[in-house]
Amino acid sequence: MPRTFNLADLFEVVADAVPDKPALVAGDARLTYRELDERANRVAHHLADAGVGAGDRVSILSYNRAEWLEAQLGAYKLRAVPVNVNYRYTAGELAHVIGDSGSAALVGERALIARLGEARDGLAELRHVLVIEDGSADDVPGAVRYEDALKGASPGRGFGERSGDDLYLLYTGGTTGLPKGVMWRSEDIFMSAMFGGNMMGDPIPSPEALTEKVQDGGVTTMVCAPLMHGAGMWVAWIALTSGSTLILWTGHAFDAARVLDVAAAEGAQVLLLVGDVMARPIVAELERGGRDTSSIAAIGTGGAATSPDVKARLHELIPTLLAVLDAFGGSETGASGQAVEPAADGSPRFMPRGDDVAVLDHDLRRVPAGSDEIGQLARTGRIPLGYWNDEAKTARTFVTGADGNRWALQGDMAKVDADGAIVLLGRGSLVVNTGGEKVFVEEVEATLKTHPAVYDALVAGVPDERYGSLVAAVVSTTAGVTPDELTAHCRATLAGYKVPRRVVIVDEVKRSPAGKADYRWAKSTLS
Repeated sequence: MPRTFNLADLFEVVADAVPDKPALVAGDARLTYRELDERANRVAHHLADAGVGAGDRVSILSYNRAEWLEAQLGAYKLRAVPVNVNYRYTAGELAHVIGDSGSAALVGERALIARLGEARDGLAELRHVLVIEDGSADDVPGAVRYEDALKGASPGRGFGERSGDDLYLLYTGGTTGLPKGVMWRSEDIFMSAMFGGNMMGDPIPSPEALTEKVQDGGVTTMVCAPLMHGAGMWVAWIALTSGSTLILWTGHAFDAARVLDVAAAEGAQVLLLVGDVMARPIVAELERGGRDTSSIAAIGTGGAATSPDVKARLHELIPTLLAVLDAFGGSETGASGQAVEPAADGSPRFMPRGDDVAVLDHDLRRVPAGSDEIGQLARTGRIPLGYWNDEAKTARTFVTGADGNRWALQGDMAKVDADGAIVLLGRGSLVVNTGGEKVFVEEVEATLKTHPAVYDALVAGVPDERYGSLVAAVVSTTAGVTPDELTAHCRATLAGYKVPRRVVIVDEVKRSPAGKADYRWAKSTLS
């Protein structure tokens, strides 16, 4: 059977090349490439027997565990479309994603599926449910037990030909609005977000080229980010298409001490963290001493920014650490580049991966480097097809310029330095208009985080009778610092209208497991 840039095809090429290599460590589960392939085949055959076929959507509702990847891979083998569902959602939000995607099947943990409650009755297209046992006693009517399903299914392949055009669907909540599904071709997501099978150079020319590349053994990679979000999912697939051993953090909450225990026990060479929300607790745990970090050569971070002081401290505390790779990207643009030294005011900067990443003006023309002109971050070339079930938003986000280039607009405002680095200013949808001046909240957040006592910060606008809105901040700290001291710190590098007029110090700044900012919470805290 000819191989394509379909994720199931790519995985099978690797599994055939290194069948006995450890592929996945997830809690108590330990699977070789052959064993993971066989379990995914069983999932696929069971779903096929339940009437799931090419193009059908299969929702996955689970914390990080082996079954998450088995179900995703099994769906791809059928040319079905896995749907990532956020395990933190309420019943209504869960029903929105499962219903909006028109999922024919749902694979998930018992307690999480039970959370749907009566909302499940409104999911007219959902006709099959596979329940993963998680120790709970919740009732899930009409469900088939996951392990029972696998026992009754064949471990062999026997599937039809696949295509690089097969759909990859990634639901993303962003910072505002209802979750939306970003549609990619399988080949495009592999090239744009998973480095095309070659992180250090040009993408592989054919799926079969993986056969030779995986013989070097890859690197042992530990993913602490949730698989339900792009950063964790993409790095997991980078590992599985490079013949690496993938270790999943399976805790329901991040625990820096336990993460370091697992990393040491399994010999993790690469750790994937989510910005400061995970990196700062790792630093705090390392500062207590007594940790074996001798296997760790690199730390990758994605989904949220990592502060320069945190990166510097990681290098000090892990003698073997060669690099902290702070990736930048998005659901609509894939992996767009690597972070470099921040701007003077603390604003994050990154060097784009190639000419397909740019900052565009209102006429969709590239903003000149060093011009200080503000535009919108965009990517062309291998980009998504659009949004699932949302033609209007597709038209606004995926646009074609006068030169015929089709662009994906990520929503981030930015400018380009003289050296070609892109300076991120913040989401256009989160701009605070204060007295006619526009303030990008992420610029102010970055400045606050340069204060040595600031652990995390979110910035939002609060209503003001005179100016319309004022800049305000919610901050968590590691040491005693006053709001006035933080205001003075910002005033040293920011224009006066950007300086927070109100600072509220809290015990913890709320973020999602993927490090996404909860601006609704921030505004309610400031109101």
